[in-house]
Amino acid sequence: MATRGIQVLREKGIAHEVLTYRFDRKGARLAADALGLLHAEVLKSLVFRADDGSFLFAFIAGDGNVSVRKLGRVTGHKHIEPAAPHDAERVTGYQTGGISPFGSRQALQVILDATAASRPSLVINAGARGTLVRLATSDLIAATGAKVADIRIESDRHDRAIADIRIESDRPPGTTIADIRVD
Repeated sequence: MATRGIQVLREKGIAHEVLTYRFDRKGARLAADALGLLHAEVLKSLVFRADDGSFLFAFIAGDGNVSVRKLGRVTGHKHIEPAAPHDAERVTGYQTGGISPFGSRQALQVILDATAASRPSLVINAGARGTLVRLATSDLIAATGAKVADIRIESDRHDRAIADIRIESDRPPGTTIADIRVD
């Protein structure tokens, strides 16, 4: 199936591989599992709304989550929030679960997470649910004008909080957390 996104890639002469799977529910992790790919290879194509009413794309690997604070800093906005699904569909012309930067109704600013950008190739929605494309990361950046930046939520902060809870519950009676050193 040639979506608008695939047509754009062909017109620009960008090498790509079309990947399809049976779509049940949206999600980059589900797509990766269905295709036998690593979660880190398959991008989430997320649309955000900024405080000035503009919209932008944030691409992050399926194993990550976007920090709206970092995304706001990178784009110069004080407030950013995920776009409502109907707004994302309106500005891109695609259904959620198949949103692609290629062939989007409106040209949106694109931010690609730095961790994902370190991979040689990435898989991204091609404009229809269950249809993705693999392409070189450098081609994705060039074709979308993506800005590469760290927009990932740091999971180690969450992990440290969990470790602190474990320390609190496992510490010997009469000691404080300050008495316990974690290496």
